[in-house]
Amino acid sequence: MKTHLTLIFLLLVSIKSFAQPDLRYIKVPAGYLMVLRQGDDVFQEIEKMAIRENIPSANFSGMGFVNVTFGFFDQKTKEYKPKEFKNVELASMLGTIAWENGKPSLHAHGSAAGKSFKAVAGHMLEASVSTGSLEILVTVHDQKLERKKEESIGAKVLQLD
Repeated sequence: MKTHLTLIFLLLVSIKSFAQPDLRYIKVPAGYLMVLRQGDDVFQEIEKMAIRENIPSANFSGMGFVNVTFGFFDQKTKEYKPKEFKNVELASMLGTIAWENGKPSLHAHGSAAGKSFKAVAGHMLEASVSTGSLEILVTVHDQKLERKKEESIGAKVLQLD
């Protein structure tokens, strides 16, 4: 009898693991709670969730350990000046999910600090989870929003119409 119960338990654990091997988020009353792990590409995981869950638009916030590239927008060249920071605590990340040409379009800013406790911040160009994890709360909106490039400023802007 004990052997049968052990086999049933192992079978159930295996089925659950097989059914959701890359589970990174759950549905919560506010929207979705996402927990990313070491090596995960932050924006890629948010985009996959937006597609899978057919999210019309959303805001997100997060915190955790990351490798991040911040950018500062140069008004003259209309390009971001990137700077990379490794193994830092992301104290705050705020962003939006919209759509552009049928694909998710993310816009995120953050602030982070390393072991010196000096903060850096900016537009987030890239981010991956370093040691530990990154927790993100995604608050879903009921209206689908698009992001379009406005040539006069050289940047993509969230459209409210």
